[in-house]
Amino acid sequence: MSVLAVVGLAREARIARRAKMIPVISGADGERLTERLEAAIAKHKPSGIVSLGIAGGLAPLLKIGDIIVATHVVHDDERYPCDASWLSVLRHKLPRAIPAILVGHDQIVSHIDGKRRLFAHSGAHAVDMESHIAARLAARHGIPFAAIRTISDAASRGLPPAALLPLKPSGRIRTLSVIRSALGEPSQIPDLMRTGRESGRAFRALSRARKALGLQMGCPYMAKS
Repeated sequence: MSVLAVVGLAREARIARRAKMIPVISGADGERLTERLEAAIAKHKPSGIVSLGIAGGLAPLLKIGDIIVATHVVHDDERYPCDASWLSVLRHKLPRAIPAILVGHDQIVSHIDGKRRLFAHSGAHAVDMESHIAARLAARHGIPFAAIRTISDAASRGLPPAALLPLKPSGRIRTLSVIRSALGEPSQIPDLMRTGRESGRAFRALSRARKALGLQMGCPYMAKS
């Protein structure tokens, strides 16, 4: 048996593979992720599902590169607790990680005002586009679930237009589209460069978490498979 890692980006998938997990890539498309994850569950009969990657900060005190281990995932009126045993392992092996609530959203929350509203409405500390779908299907199939995310953009930061362009189904960035967007609106280039630097910090933090947790991101159920 194995652990499935639900990710949005190809770069996140590479980190998952280094931990000997099977990545399921959304490419920032919720319907695609649901189909791919259902198929992966049927094929691999996983011991666990982990939502793995970067996230946007909603709580004002969170900083770029902070590591979040989710206690719950929420989406509208849905609420999914993370597996208690797995969470205990994560908190033990990542003592500086922040236990927090994650909220799922179907689109990138790119504006500061939108982040403030979502924080006030949900009470969640961070937002991503995959965790609610992963948690929903894990609950449906009775599979232990965890979520590990690192902050790539703080609550006080918005995202430039080029960072919001659709991804390829593989989770890769459409580089030419980003270049065209930047050339068409050069005023966003400083923000785009800052976004790249900050996401780099978040990915480095995610890689450090992966190394600290070891194979399958510390899933406690692999030995019982």
